[in-house]
Amino acid sequence: MKSYVRFSFFITLAGLSLASCEKFVTIDYPPTTIGVGDAFASDGSATSVVLNMYSTIRNTPTITWTGYAGLLSDELEYTLSAPTLEEMENNTVSPLNSSVANRLWGETYTFIRQANMAIANITQSSGMSEAGKNQLLGESKFWRAYGLFNLVNYFGDVPLTTSSDEFVNAALGRAPAAQVWAQIITDLKEAKATLPTAYVGSSRTRINKHTASAFLARAYLYTKDYTNAALEASEVIGSGTYSLSDLSTTFVNSSNETIFQLATFEGFTPLGANYRTASTTAPPAFVLRPNFVRSFEAGDKRRTAWVDSMAISNVVTHRINKYKLRVATTGGNENIVLFRLGEQYLIRAEARANLNQLAQAQADLNVIRSRAGLAATTATAQDGILAAILRERKVELFAEFGHRWFDLKRTNQADAVLAPIKPGWKPTAVLLPIPSSQIEANPALTQNQGY
Repeated sequence: MKSYVRFSFFITLAGLSLASCEKFVTIDYPPTTIGVGDAFASDGSATSVVLNMYSTIRNTPTITWTGYAGLLSDELEYTLSAPTLEEMENNTVSPLNSSVANRLWGETYTFIRQANMAIANITQSSGMSEAGKNQLLGESKFWRAYGLFNLVNYFGDVPLTTSSDEFVNAALGRAPAAQVWAQIITDLKEAKATLPTAYVGSSRTRINKHTASAFLARAYLYTKDYTNAALEASEVIGSGTYSLSDLSTTFVNSSNETIFQLATFEGFTPLGANYRTASTTAPPAFVLRPNFVRSFEAGDKRRTAWVDSMAISNVVTHRINKYKLRVATTGGNENIVLFRLGEQYLIRAEARANLNQLAQAQADLNVIRSRAGLAATTATAQDGILAAILRERKVELFAEFGHRWFDLKRTNQADAVLAPIKPGWKPTAVLLPIPSSQIEANPALTQNQGY
């Protein structure tokens, strides 16, 4: 397993990097840090900077982007007491919600700033090799796209920053969502153009060309560019690199279904830690909604492999069982899977159905159903096939980085699905509020409707 090097830029007061502040004052570097120029002077030091982005994603937003989205949708319930998360579960999120402000907004923009700084300095570096620049620029642009993808899906129109200059970013207004999506796709296309097909190392824990294609397929699907969504998914599926795994091994670090995974130091994930518990008297923090569990078809092997239950005072609680390990263990074998082949079949199925390629769409859908032990779909008309694909995405991709929440919104199903189960639901809740603290700090920002 690769070990990632933690790397910290020296940050001055007001959050400005030395790259921004050298014109104002000269300060000696602390002994544990190096300057920005030195950080990008060679392939090795620049790699440490970029790998720090992998560590940031693994250690901070992983559970945020999955758990919060699960609460906002019809997937998850929160069993502990935390008003900010209860607001998400009820879809009554306040602009004062600190979890939204600090985690979904603040940490994501901090992450994007890391990517922007890396992109700018790698581009300007005179000491790096061309191959090193191509690899690291591709990874950095992928990560910027990933941060923007989450922001635009949670908030809609958001400030679009491609600069690490805090003075520029502090005064940005909200860019139209279409413009943000255009930047996401541009970043991913440029990443794909420079990244190698081969993985760095053998554990699929560094982004490669197929990872960029898989993300592009998702982005094109979300923006209704079905032709390109099908093409990108086909490139991944047809590469010969990946194959669907047995359900019991889909999320182990050696699974051939994995397109890209975040390495873990001790072989277990924060997803397992939050979805599992050793207690026999208390459930884990996040559990599946009973109605969600009932949505599995009879005989669906995913219900057995990926969901388990515990009884507390005769009340049955259903737990997410995709990741089996909740603590470090000798021989721990789980990483955090961000992209896998199963999603690509469903992307291509949906894209083909929208292109009226119905037989091909059915075939892709049935690949996933067959793996789950289910019979071929009985849907034949376009509307029926699209509905069947959405149901399949629900039970295939649950509790994985917000798929269900984003699917409900992009397919205009949120009102129909959530209003009956959430008394506080309003149609405007499909977008979260822009944090009040951000609007107070930046008058150029405006609030979403309904808040």
